[in-house]
Amino acid sequence: MIYQDTLQFALQLDEQDALKIFRDEFLIPKHNGHNAVYLCGNSLGLQPRSAKKYVQDQLNAWEDNAVEGWFMGDEPWLKYHKTLLGPLANILGAKKTEITVMNSLTVNLHLLMVSFYKPTSKRYKVLMEAGAFPSDQYAMESQVRFHGFDPKDAIIEVAPRTGETTLRTEDILKQIADNADELALVMFSGINYYTGQFFDLEAIAKAGHAAGALVGFDLAHAAGNVPLKLHDWDADFACWCSYKYMNSGPGGISGIFVHEKHFADDTLNRFAGWWGYRKDKQFLMAPGFEPENGAEGWNVSTSPILLMALHRASLDLFEKAGGLPALRAKSETLTGYLEYLIGEVNKKYGEDVYQIITPTDKTQRGCQLSVVCKRDAKAIFNYLADNGVIGDWREPDVIRLSPVPFYNTYTDVYKAAESLFKALEAVK
Repeated sequence: MIYQDTLQFALQLDEQDALKIFRDEFLIPKHNGHNAVYLCGNSLGLQPRSAKKYVQDQLNAWEDNAVEGWFMGDEPWLKYHKTLLGPLANILGAKKTEITVMNSLTVNLHLLMVSFYKPTSKRYKVLMEAGAFPSDQYAMESQVRFHGFDPKDAIIEVAPRTGETTLRTEDILKQIADNADELALVMFSGINYYTGQFFDLEAIAKAGHAAGALVGFDLAHAAGNVPLKLHDWDADFACWCSYKYMNSGPGGISGIFVHEKHFADDTLNRFAGWWGYRKDKQFLMAPGFEPENGAEGWNVSTSPILLMALHRASLDLFEKAGGLPALRAKSETLTGYLEYLIGEVNKKYGEDVYQIITPTDKTQRGCQLSVVCKRDAKAIFNYLADNGVIGDWREPDVIRLSPVPFYNTYTDVYKAAESLFKALEAVK
């Protein structure tokens, strides 16, 4: 697409947008009485208008049925989680049996590590990207310590080359191959939270397995954002959060993926709970844990119905929009437009003040662009916020801007770029 740097062009793109009706399905925060330019879906997605109704329906069921709500009513709670599996299977590229919805992200990562980090005296190392989100780093550190290893020895971090900000796939694969004899686990983010780089997960999974390691992914910034094919890529496990691109509310419910090839493996350890017990015998309350077949066998605690209702409100919108392929098509042009306009701002100002460190290749990124401000970075970020453009800040000098195809417009993107230019004059 050939872009232009005019408001008229942005308005024209909005008029032609097949997904424009979905903007009204979300509640947009206000700034001075007008809609803010909200470009922070990479941190917290906006609230669907339907969220209140979905929650209220379950509050009504609680009011009407009390404990019998687990078994009666239009949507008995005992099986409510299953209403989420179809949309999630489409988003994640998985079979419904390979998914379950539970807990929060890092809790799930720890629970999955119980099963899939199986170190031996020789094969005990974990390979991950340098600069992964701190929670992943802390989880890996604590897991290897739990097994009696020193994180400085047991964790291998793959870093960008000198002078570069993102990882090369060949460097990741080489590190896997070079450490093949000692690797127990390859654990990578789907998208790096800081740079916005979308990794080649299929290649990483293939290389990890060739090295004799298990392979897992943290999809916090990828789920609901970029195309995923977890089953076909042969990932062993994955987890994600739902409050970013899946708009399920602050601290929203997480989920896990376990490839079906592991369902019958009774050598896998797991921390068990009654909610993961086989459903045909669950109410016999018998001693001795027998897992439900599939990912549900990793469930531990009772479904939090109100959190699941919030999740469902957004997932139903994914289905109405035609799923991730339709959203992804708009995302590529929307993010591409922002990239173009930032380049035009630099040209207009006569200096490359804004450096995008997210890959330019659309197959290696999602919605997010990470922008290094080469001068007055925090002042520029504050100017944006003071003028109704909501992104987020990462030390020491990065502003993350994420135009989400569900609710952002090309006009939003134009206004953000305009503010980036005005900020350069305002903060002199």
